[in-house]
Amino acid sequence: MLISLVSIHPSPSPQSIPLANAFLKAYALESAVPIKLVDFFLGEDAATCAMQLADSLPDAVGFSMYVWNHDLIHKIAIQLRHSHPAVILFCGGPEATADPETITNIGIFDFVVIGEGEAPFLSLCQALAAGGDYSNIPGVLLPGSTILPPPPPIANLDSIPSPYLTGVIDARANPGILWQLSRGCSFTCDFCFDSRGTDGVRHFSLERVESELRHFAATGVSQIFVLDSTFNVDPKRAKKILRMIKKLAPAIHFHFEVRNEFIDREMAGLFAQIACSLQIGLQSADREVLKLVGRSFNRADFTEKVGLLNESGAVFGFDLIYGLPGDTLEGFCRSLDYALSLYPNHLDIFPLAVLPGTRLAVRGATLNMQWDNTPPYILEATDSFSRSDMAAAAGLAAACDIFYTRGKTVAWFNAIVTALGLKPSVFLQKFSLWLIDYRGNGAKESDFSDDEIREIQLLFLKHLFGNKKSKRLLPLVLDLANYHHQYAAVLLAPITEPAGNVQIPDNLGSHRFKLAPSARVVHFTYDIEELLECGEPRIVWMHEHLPQLGSQAVIYSNNGMVCTESLATPYISMLEQLNKWPDSEYLSGIGLTIEEADEFLVFALQEGIIAISLS
Repeated sequence: MLISLVSIHPSPSPQSIPLANAFLKAYALESAVPIKLVDFFLGEDAATCAMQLADSLPDAVGFSMYVWNHDLIHKIAIQLRHSHPAVILFCGGPEATADPETITNIGIFDFVVIGEGEAPFLSLCQALAAGGDYSNIPGVLLPGSTILPPPPPIANLDSIPSPYLTGVIDARANPGILWQLSRGCSFTCDFCFDSRGTDGVRHFSLERVESELRHFAATGVSQIFVLDSTFNVDPKRAKKILRMIKKLAPAIHFHFEVRNEFIDREMAGLFAQIACSLQIGLQSADREVLKLVGRSFNRADFTEKVGLLNESGAVFGFDLIYGLPGDTLEGFCRSLDYALSLYPNHLDIFPLAVLPGTRLAVRGATLNMQWDNTPPYILEATDSFSRSDMAAAAGLAAACDIFYTRGKTVAWFNAIVTALGLKPSVFLQKFSLWLIDYRGNGAKESDFSDDEIREIQLLFLKHLFGNKKSKRLLPLVLDLANYHHQYAAVLLAPITEPAGNVQIPDNLGSHRFKLAPSARVVHFTYDIEELLECGEPRIVWMHEHLPQLGSQAVIYSNNGMVCTESLATPYISMLEQLNKWPDSEYLSGIGLTIEEADEFLVFALQEGIIAISLS
């Protein structure tokens, strides 16, 4: 007896963890049935995947079905059904639970598992091991049969063994992991499937959380994506976990989904004290639009809570949806303007998806909504949001992805649009049109490398500030863009040696040196220290009050902090041509003595600006 559980991920990434199937396997360990976890990715050949599954001769194959892998699962299942007609095929997961009758009626699968899968799957393993009948298992739907109500959700989540602590998933083998701290959602958004069939939120115990967290820290996990629909729905619990993370796993970067209404000053500070990024589901800044899909919105409170995050220095971003019932393209642009005015580090913009099983799918016809009834169920039009409006919003979303989010412009974007007298959405519309001329229709951020996006940014800024009125501001704009681009590059660069731990060699003249991987030498038109002392940039004021003195600096990482050191020209020349050290004639050419050069090398080594070259 062998059961293969298949996960199909969108693409290889730190999030490509088969957590749902791992929970099933962990819960069914007591059955003693061999269970194999198999991973595929979108774009793989269905016949090849089916052949790989068949090679291990499984008695049953189960698929974890989501919107993004629906089609490939069907193709693989058809191949298996034709080549191995005796194998039992089944599926579960959100997509299967949302519309089980349609999936069973296709005639490919022997049954569908509905709802939370651990209890039905354990019963299935026991039935198959005994050679018995699985048709009467609660939560299992066979073609043509009546749905048996699934078992109630597991009240004590700790009764599900940890996939990580049991070794079902090897944390050492993955650059990042998915982590579930709770199940369920206390909100009832009409477009979302998370709260369907559940009542409130169930939590894994803090003891379980601590054990897993210690395990992650001990096994060298670098990124953790927390799957909770709302991590901070219980503020006291969330704060305890954040303190736990700071104490036990300070080197791990976390990703959280949070709601703004539960944020207070203390929580914002706790988020800022650990390595993390927050995602906040704004969706729209129009209270009436949100009301139509079961959400509420208090603009003043939202602005205040996001202000706490900005004050603390926490990293956060927003979700926005275009095409919501009652919304218009103009209304979406107003939401976009509002979102960008709050300085999010990133903005994720999506078309509305009308998912099966959601309240919106039930109400959609009465709202005169048109959408594709095949995955991913994207909205096509509403009475107030036409097809051309959807296309225009998609162009804005791509422009925002490329210029703002991938371009890492949070620190200077609002200063740019203010100097131009534009709304953020108008700026992005102009960029979208310019990008079509530059690259053609359909460009998206994944088409470009970071260096290409940097080049595109500079070209567009030169285009936008190219007229007589704005051209005077261009050098300042380019300095700001250049500084923050290099700052972000340093922030993301690998750190090879903690600053201060470097041993200074006795004879500097016998060694060669190189810039540290995190260090960048940058030249500016303005005095960079004066620009930074201005705080939030006010471009017109800065142009009128700051002289174009020129400067150069080294930007580098020092124990996790990004530092900017303005240096005189001889020292910059030395850093740019370290390969010539210790040529004394070169030093005299740049105006430094051997003693001055040695003193600077010691400083640069201690700061982590340079490193000893081994080549």
